[in-house]
Amino acid sequence: MQITASAISVNVADVQASSEWARKYLGFDAAMSADGFCSLAHPDAGFNLIYLRTGLPTFKPASAAGTATGLLVVFTVEDIDGDYMRLRDAGVEIVTPIETEPWGERYFQMADPNGVIYQLVQWVEPPDPTL
Repeated sequence: MQITASAISVNVADVQASSEWARKYLGFDAAMSADGFCSLAHPDAGFNLIYLRTGLPTFKPASAAGTATGLLVVFTVEDIDGDYMRLRDAGVEIVTPIETEPWGERYFQMADPNGVIYQLVQWVEPPDPTL
């Protein structure tokens, strides 16, 4: 198998709200859109972020339609503290304040207007050197 591109597709009630949020706060650009659909691209992400409106009859399989419960959209960044301050100060809803796991994962989580959870992470020197 040769994979030529990657994407993550998320069902949301309001496609415009999530896509505008990702463009404003995460630096994505619209690659294509239509009624109930928006595909966003970012030069550093490595995949497209797609939003599909909940209830579209073209969504398959129908059993998977719904909200993004349990999904984390995660991006590794170079300046986690700077991004945290910038996004917090811009009024982004921070759902998990910045913290560092014992194995060196420094991260925080935020929610878009549809409740999709995004996590930014930076790998740092583990505070517990035994891990």
